[in-house]
Amino acid sequence: MSRTLVLAVVAFGIFWLVVDRALSLVLPAGKVIVTADQAFRPGPRGMLDVYQPEGASAAPVVLFFYGGSWQMGSRGLYEFVGKALARRGIVTMVADYRLSPEVRFPVFLEDGAAATAWAKANAARFGGDPRRLFLMGHSAGAHTAAMLAFDPQWLGSIGLDPKRDLAGMIGLSGPYDFGPLTRKDLIDVFGGPNRAETHPINFVTSGAPPAFLGTGTSDKTVSDGNTRRLAARLRENGIDVREAFYPGGHFGIILAFLRPLSFLGTVADDVAGYVMNHPRRAER
Repeated sequence: MSRTLVLAVVAFGIFWLVVDRALSLVLPAGKVIVTADQAFRPGPRGMLDVYQPEGASAAPVVLFFYGGSWQMGSRGLYEFVGKALARRGIVTMVADYRLSPEVRFPVFLEDGAAATAWAKANAARFGGDPRRLFLMGHSAGAHTAAMLAFDPQWLGSIGLDPKRDLAGMIGLSGPYDFGPLTRKDLIDVFGGPNRAETHPINFVTSGAPPAFLGTGTSDKTVSDGNTRRLAARLRENGIDVREAFYPGGHFGIILAFLRPLSFLGTVADDVAGYVMNHPRRAER
């Protein structure tokens, strides 16, 4: 995935984000309360934005990590994801994290763990239930969500246990079982072309959080084989997993959260349905 292509998709997304905001003025929808610039760690990329359904009480909570090849992205560009899920009754947090080339693996996982600790500690302030906390991501962000959910060292470093403290993991078009890498920039991100400790699939064990895994059937950026192989590994370990396959490619699955582009797939409704129908972690 070239940087030029990513920037073109970002520009496309910004255009439709403006359209989505305009539609918000005329289309009926549940009110969303936005609380921006919440710091979960020091520094300009240690902040997240919260999207809260009006009147939320003990609502499920989703912490979302965006994609961008671990090299680009900003939480403000994913307002549409936060609002799409909040309109469906979910307290949603969209987090930034530090990016390459300034940092390498595993710094973005450390940032994700810090954001998770903040989400857990502050969920109730926004009408969320900390026992119904889901980690979600698209592309590189799905990799982060999966690593935090399945490799316990990252949440363990801040006093959490994914088997106890996460209600589930939601991955969209994620790289879970990849390599060997051939792009120099990605080799630099991970410190090598095929390091086993960077692959979420290698950390799945019994008792791991359940998962919703969605992908596009014509994704040329991250093969849908990543989703199929991770789902199989989860099932081998007795973990509840739901797979969903959508027409289209790598970017359509996330752009479908924009109301003007909802024809790209039912992914927003599917994710929301999955989250709303899962019980608290302690109730399983």
